[in-house]
Amino acid sequence: MTLHLYDSATRTTSEFVPRTPGHVGIYVCGATVQDAPHIGHLRSAVAFDILARWLRRSGYEVTFIRNVTDIDDKILTKSAEHHTPWWAWAYRFEGEFRAAYDALGIAPPTYEPRATGHVTEMISLMELLIERGHAYTGDEGNVYFDVHSYPDYGALTRQSLENLPAEEDGAAARDKRDPRDFALWKAIKPGEPESAAWPTPFGVGRPGWHLECSAMAHRYLGEDFDIHGGGVDLRFPHHENEQAQSRAAGWGFTNWWMHNAWVTVAGEKMSKSLGNSLLVSEILTHGTPVALRYALGAVHYRSTIEFTPGESLDVAQAAWERISSFVARAGVADIDVEGVELPAAFVSAMDDDLNVSAALAVVHERVRAGNAALTAGDAHATHRAGSEVRAMMAVLGLDPHDPHWARAEPQDAGALGLLVEHALAERAQARTEKNFSRADEIRDLLSQAGITIEDGAHGARWSVRNVR
Repeated sequence: MTLHLYDSATRTTSEFVPRTPGHVGIYVCGATVQDAPHIGHLRSAVAFDILARWLRRSGYEVTFIRNVTDIDDKILTKSAEHHTPWWAWAYRFEGEFRAAYDALGIAPPTYEPRATGHVTEMISLMELLIERGHAYTGDEGNVYFDVHSYPDYGALTRQSLENLPAEEDGAAARDKRDPRDFALWKAIKPGEPESAAWPTPFGVGRPGWHLECSAMAHRYLGEDFDIHGGGVDLRFPHHENEQAQSRAAGWGFTNWWMHNAWVTVAGEKMSKSLGNSLLVSEILTHGTPVALRYALGAVHYRSTIEFTPGESLDVAQAAWERISSFVARAGVADIDVEGVELPAAFVSAMDDDLNVSAALAVVHERVRAGNAALTAGDAHATHRAGSEVRAMMAVLGLDPHDPHWARAEPQDAGALGLLVEHALAERAQARTEKNFSRADEIRDLLSQAGITIEDGAHGARWSVRNVR
């Protein structure tokens, strides 16, 4: 099976064929840096990090663009409330997002452009849209996209124009031809800082949110590229408007739309209005970064994650420790994970629209087999299983021997493994001799040390309990 991906536009899953053989261009909507990152933001980042890793593991060269929206109504409002220059406010939270990405082992994009650095490209796009009859000027400084000029408007989300709501842009709507026309450029408003506006042939102002992404995607990926990604909540109006203005400009734009589902807490979508946003900085005071990455990445990207503070991290931490403990005992620290052949079932799962849940089932099966091989003293089978587990976890950004996760591994894991295996061998001998009191004594001693023992048909398996 070759890679098949779900396209949010056609709502079908089909074979992924890039425009240029051997190369994939991806644009993902990144952060609007108005506030600190929460786990909903990181869910999207993890999902598309896994996509990029799988494409590279499959032999593709990947150009991955993730933007930063550093000029926006909310940034101006919040910075003013805190008596801070808007650019300083944006830069502060851009740094917080970058720190959160790094904490969770999310690989840097090929490039991470800021909206404020691409005003020239935005002006050129507006001029092109006006020339082609798809945009018009309103009051000085305002430029709008004419939704009636583009017959396919609404195609991405399969909505008819008459049923679509008006763009929310306040008083500026008075100079629109239709309330549903959306802003490409916004005139500077009274009280806004002059530094948050740029001169254009249409007047002084700042970019509309949708215009930014089209201009940056075109700048770094060209008129046609392979995949555009983002959270499902961006489908309308942001992605619908991106697609309309880009294709109205004569560009093919993206060939594939991919949207990750959101994170819910107590059954409700995370949002600040609901008061249940979970900041990454807060979550990481209660759990490890590797557990949070595992929790956010273990569910299929199109499935909603129900996140329960404490419980979700504990479950993820326990799963991670079972895997990392086995890898530590398998003696595979020095292998080249890129050269390891992945199990066919894992490849099949990942090629099935990144079915990470099924892929992790293969990981855990190999861990069980590897633990059985350890108990049986089969060094070859142990090494093979350990190598495969590392290679599979590397695809998911969770390789226990990746230097990034070194702080997440138990210190002296190798020595610990030798001591535990020695104790288990002594316990097995005691059970063979029907000295069950001694066997129970060893089990209790290991339990007091935080070691969980599971007896199975192929012998005893052990793991380190989360003792935070």
